[in-house]
Amino acid sequence: MSQRNSQAAKTAARERLRQEREREAKRAKAKRQVVVAVSVVAGLAIAGGVAYGIAQANKPSAWEAAEDAKLVAPANTSGKNGLDVVIGKGGEKTLAVYEDPRCPVCAAFEQTVGETLRKGMEDGRYKVQFVGATFLDGNLTGEGSRNALSALGAALDVSPEAFLDYKSAIYSAEFHPEESTDKFADDDYLIKIANSVDALKGNKDFEKDVKEGTFDKWALEMDEKFDADGKKYGFGGTPSLVMDGKLVTDSGGQNAPMSVEEFDKAIETALKG
Repeated sequence: MSQRNSQAAKTAARERLRQEREREAKRAKAKRQVVVAVSVVAGLAIAGGVAYGIAQANKPSAWEAAEDAKLVAPANTSGKNGLDVVIGKGGEKTLAVYEDPRCPVCAAFEQTVGETLRKGMEDGRYKVQFVGATFLDGNLTGEGSRNALSALGAALDVSPEAFLDYKSAIYSAEFHPEESTDKFADDDYLIKIANSVDALKGNKDFEKDVKEGTFDKWALEMDEKFDADGKKYGFGGTPSLVMDGKLVTDSGGQNAPMSVEEFDKAIETALKG
């Protein structure tokens, strides 16, 4: 091989090597750009996830939001904020009944005395004022009492009869859960109970009000009324009965009458008082 050809070959080889190095450098640069881009995206995703998590953690719960919401009172109520739920047209006196939806003693009272109490109202012996409480949500944790009270407001918005029938169903042996389970926190369960009531079965307006919490604020206000009345009349639990500003109790003078016999005696005394 001539010196000339040898030199040309070397030059060509060096050129190929240079081009290969340039291509390799370009591939490496592109790879670095991809890695950086992926890292940036991942970083943004992590940052976004953290920001979303913080935002969600700081977001008020439905019940916290309800405290600041506009109050919507159910139909068939009266008084300030619709907190007077008085049913019945006869009788000069009104029997106030205080109950917490999760309360097992209230369930026992309703299952034993509820029908007799309602009959006395329907017979015109007295009117009945219902006051809901939600203190068991705080004592046991949860939101079932508030949720059930809001659903009772939705039933009352349909009619007083729907309210009474739904209240009886909520406290019934068939549907009333153990107080510790907080089953009333489930809207679907409350709607299931409502399907046992003719006026509420398949009632889309009622279901919408339950799911959207239309009467959540009203339920919170009702619980405040319970607290205020509890201090006024000297009770702190449920069920509690009041007529003419005085507690209606069993023969022991401490608790609500839990039998039909005790209830009839206590009501006779209260009506004569």
